[in-house]
Amino acid sequence: MLPTYEIHCIKYAERPGRRPEHFVGGDPHDAPMPMDYFVWLVRNQERTVLVDTGFDASMAIRGRVLLRKPVDGLALVGAKGEDIKDVIITHLHNDHVGTFYDFPNARFHLQDKEMKYVTGRHMRDHIFRRPYEIDHVAGMIRLVYQNRVVFHNGEGDIAPGISVHHIGGHTMGLQSVRVHTQRGWVVLASDASHYYEHFEQDRCFPLVYHLGEMLEGFATLRRLADSSQHIIPGHDPLVLQRYPAVSVDLAGIAARLDVAPRQ
Repeated sequence: MLPTYEIHCIKYAERPGRRPEHFVGGDPHDAPMPMDYFVWLVRNQERTVLVDTGFDASMAIRGRVLLRKPVDGLALVGAKGEDIKDVIITHLHNDHVGTFYDFPNARFHLQDKEMKYVTGRHMRDHIFRRPYEIDHVAGMIRLVYQNRVVFHNGEGDIAPGISVHHIGGHTMGLQSVRVHTQRGWVVLASDASHYYEHFEQDRCFPLVYHLGEMLEGFATLRRLADSSQHIIPGHDPLVLQRYPAVSVDLAGIAARLDVAPRQ
């Protein structure tokens, strides 16, 4: 029998935005569409796994507002950076790997294709390399040499009830995370779908490596999750509105994704 896990979605930053900038081809409605930045904590009594590490003050750029360091957000739900042994990096964009150094005892789980992408020919082009930071990439390479990176090629098991699945699209090596919870299989899409609207309406976010893979990725998310309500987009402020807060004090900061949404 598979174990079940709690999933905590923790907001650490935000930025303003408008609808046309979040869809390939723009959008006819020039209305506000802000973006939230999250990390996700997956845990039960036996195991704690972090999904992504967020960014720090040095990456509070292009309108981003850092509300708290991700490791400080984790402390709000009782997790310490030094106690986390496994970190899944969905991809190496600066808002998903920027505080890897705050987890000194962790192994980092990464797709082969993502390391190939960030160290290969595509990084000659500004449109692809802009969301990456050389120091983050070099830091991950150093961790490889310390035997602290676990590479996955496609699907891979992190632990019973937790697996990673290559999606691609947004980046060459983007992976999403499938977690077994009390309400069934939940999929942390990360940037396979920035907002609910992307996978619900088969619309693409404009920062993209391969449009075809991004569209196929929506089908993969649906296949892996028990229902559309079990898919969690990577940046949508609606997540914290739809799911109950971890506690009254953490309303708007941390939500439980292993329980049913409120709507």
